[in-house]
Amino acid sequence: MPRLNFSKELVMLEVADFQSRLLASSEVMHKLRDVSLCPTPRSSVASLEGVTLYRYLGDQDGEQILIVYALVNRPDMIDLESGRSLVESLLARGFDVYLIDWGYPSDSDYSLSLDDYVGGYIDYFVDIIRDGLGSEKINILGVCQGGTFSVCYAALNPEKVKRLITTITPINFETQFDSISHLFRNVDINLLMDGHINMHGDFLNAIFLSLKPYRLLQQKYVHFLENIADFDASATFFRMEKWIFDSPSVAAKVFQEFSVEFYQKNSLFLGNLVINGHKVDTQKLTMPILNIYAANDHLVPPASSQGLRSIVPSENYTEREMPGGHIGIYVSTRAKTSVAGILAEWLTELGEAS
Repeated sequence: MPRLNFSKELVMLEVADFQSRLLASSEVMHKLRDVSLCPTPRSSVASLEGVTLYRYLGDQDGEQILIVYALVNRPDMIDLESGRSLVESLLARGFDVYLIDWGYPSDSDYSLSLDDYVGGYIDYFVDIIRDGLGSEKINILGVCQGGTFSVCYAALNPEKVKRLITTITPINFETQFDSISHLFRNVDINLLMDGHINMHGDFLNAIFLSLKPYRLLQQKYVHFLENIADFDASATFFRMEKWIFDSPSVAAKVFQEFSVEFYQKNSLFLGNLVINGHKVDTQKLTMPILNIYAANDHLVPPASSQGLRSIVPSENYTEREMPGGHIGIYVSTRAKTSVAGILAEWLTELGEAS
């Protein structure tokens, strides 16, 4: 085994370089302390009980898409910055983009349930878009847990959904490498929570970060110092940090229901899920479906997303794997392999390019 050379001179050079980067980081952090996210202009279309429907400003003459995001973390990630924005990419391809922003649930929202989110808010805003466009059906794009909600909604209301696009969406919650599912499967949810207290977003965020503690809690800060001379890279880093640690609470009732029905009982995948008194029958998902998943996703393993393939009719189902992880597929600068690019290609294959 070769011997390592830790000479005094080499160590002093390394220490001096590290100190120099620390000093530079202080200046960079001061300049970036107020860095902003979500550069794409948008307008509020409607609001209901703190939940808002936005429409992004553009030509607005192409295919309409409603984005349904997860309840954990803000949807700012899909519009992080110019050049790293799913919204910007969709608009550039002529899509007419809407977003449901869940806002920040208050303590008084503890009783909000799956019935409220899927059967209430989503349906309310879908109808507003349908009425505004004069269309019977609209396209829905779900992100992560928002994709799970979208699958449930489309199965309950197939007459309102033209096409369904799911991205990094958990469907089968009993796959081998699903760390979150393995964790929640062994937790007494009722013991964990008081039914009148919302689940704090910071607690959930800590769980997600702990799944890859070195990469997500140490390595990224080392890389930040290594690239401190690249101001644009530092700005992107700060925007990601701002997004990661902006974690809304999740209403107690819906957190309990989602944990039990999906993570512990796997009810959607097994065909036993009931929302608003109606069985969620995924065999009714006969509209064209595009399911996009990330090859290196540590939060929603590919096998979990691929579970959709076995519970929907196969005639109109398409699956696409993207390189990268849970977040990387949205902030990638690779246009040809972006979510928007794959979506546009899929529509072309359907013969209905926007």
